[in-house]
Amino acid sequence: MDINNIKIDDIPTTTEELKAYDEKFNKPTQQSINEKMSAEREAFLAKQPSDIEMEEKIVEHLKLIFDPELPVNIYDLGLIYEIKCWTNDVSMLKMCKITMTLTSATCSFSNVIVDLVKSIVSRQSGLENIDVHIVFDPPWGQESMSDEAKLTMGLL
Repeated sequence: MDINNIKIDDIPTTTEELKAYDEKFNKPTQQSINEKMSAEREAFLAKQPSDIEMEEKIVEHLKLIFDPELPVNIYDLGLIYEIKCWTNDVSMLKMCKITMTLTSATCSFSNVIVDLVKSIVSRQSGLENIDVHIVFDPPWGQESMSDEAKLTMGLL
């Protein structure tokens, strides 16, 4: 394509014409802007952990949060029922929802535990938000604990 034959009011229809148009007029078209944004988005996403990888990182963080009344972390204690992560379409960062329970509905440290779980956001890059959903069905029981937690608690 001869760049000199392109006029400002031409509408580029091929990739070559689009590149020539951009080069001659130094004025990107909406299509070239969209292509550039798409490429930048793909490059950004390629650097971000997958949903599964983020869920694994969340588990690592949860294993560092101990129940204030017990010598066991909340993950091995069996308080975590589900971790679900996805990518925010606008920010391209991860959003996560953690469904969990407490050892008792009257747990006096419930706010502390929830705040500690939510604070994972400040320690994990690529994570925008954690929504914590507390449920009491099914109720927590010792059978929810990992063998390591049971051993620590003297139950094995």
